[in-house]
Amino acid sequence: MEMLNNIVGQVNGIVWGVPMLIAILGTGAYLMIRLGFMPLRKVRLASSLLLEGRKPDADADGDISPFAALMTSLAATVGTGNIAGVATAITLGGPGALFWMWCTALVGMATKYAETVLAVHFRETDERGRQTGGPMYVIKNGLGKRWAWLGAAFALFGGLAAFGIGNMVQAHEVANAMQGTFAIPTWASAAVMVALTGFVVLGGISRIGQVAQGLVPIMCLAYIVIALIVVGVNIDQVPAAFTTIFKAAFTGQAATGGFAGAAVWAAVRFGVARGVFSNEAGLGTAGIAQAAGMSNNPVKSGLIGMMGTFIDTLIVCTLTGLAIICTGAWTGDAQGAALTAAAFETSLPGAGAILVSVSLAVFAFTTILGWAYYAERCWEFLLGTWAILPFRVLWIVAIPAGALAELNFVWLLADTLNAFMALPNLVSLLLLSGTVAALTKAYFSAQN
Repeated sequence: MEMLNNIVGQVNGIVWGVPMLIAILGTGAYLMIRLGFMPLRKVRLASSLLLEGRKPDADADGDISPFAALMTSLAATVGTGNIAGVATAITLGGPGALFWMWCTALVGMATKYAETVLAVHFRETDERGRQTGGPMYVIKNGLGKRWAWLGAAFALFGGLAAFGIGNMVQAHEVANAMQGTFAIPTWASAAVMVALTGFVVLGGISRIGQVAQGLVPIMCLAYIVIALIVVGVNIDQVPAAFTTIFKAAFTGQAATGGFAGAAVWAAVRFGVARGVFSNEAGLGTAGIAQAAGMSNNPVKSGLIGMMGTFIDTLIVCTLTGLAIICTGAWTGDAQGAALTAAAFETSLPGAGAILVSVSLAVFAFTTILGWAYYAERCWEFLLGTWAILPFRVLWIVAIPAGALAELNFVWLLADTLNAFMALPNLVSLLLLSGTVAALTKAYFSAQN
């Protein structure tokens, strides 16, 4: 087992190394330039479409509202990356890592826009009359039979990775948070998650969408308010925090307090890696959820979809990072979620750590729901609609296994498979960037 762990670890270091980070950032930058920086120029329009997305067009095809589709996507992305991921990036890369997370998010908006546009444009109607899409269908219908193997590869890697990073790891995080904060036994947390997940997932995308659009806005807003309070308590430190972030992004960060110091490359590496982990721009997952959304134009779906990256990283992750830096918690010895909890506890004694634990548990649980849909679509693509019910049952069964077991290897393997997911998606984005540009031009020309 140790040998297998070492092999996967070495592969992980390669696939998430410099070439992959360049590929993800480079693809996003290329799409942003080819689109004439439209994703940045149209944030206001996208925000208005997001609010209107609760009431889809009457003639639109799809199974859930565009708003519910975005909330399903956010359910999967707003998770441990926003709490533990940001803290880890700062611990390993210094405050400058937050700057590179922002850069990843800015170009990631173009990536996620393109993923969504292509997913909706090339989606299909399955045997049940449901809309289904994502990178595997984009490759199949957009690139043709010669590339069919690449679509199957994405679906296989996605379907397997989901059980790790989207299920077992998240269940483990929930159980740990509840045990550490409230002394709730892990088996009890597992039982509750099984019951709740079973109720939602067995209802399919309609029920997942209903739960997501009801729960995700509340959990995001609650966390944002709490983080704003923490930052507000330390408002006098905010200017210095931004100065530290920008300076460390280009000069590195010397050792201070319990922080061991970090070079510029560490800031770039961990900022980009954790940014991608948080918002998933480049993995192609958002398109799977958005393809189920009611839409009569893929560009409108794309504009709504790209707001997921804006909300996830530029708002939620930024507030977490500012809380950690403004309170000075980053110079201590805490790491991961414990670092975020320490920052919140500094400003909200007696409540901060509890609020972070509850937020982490809720975020992780919604990730289980969002990734359930992603994985279901992957296995449907590979095996057909008959595989849906067996998959849902297996997904529910995997939760207690994740909650009760040690998952270092599972986490490492799933993280590696995530990189293998990204490769087919990035290839399709680059090869079909002309389609994205043409659809975008046609949409905005018709609006004038």
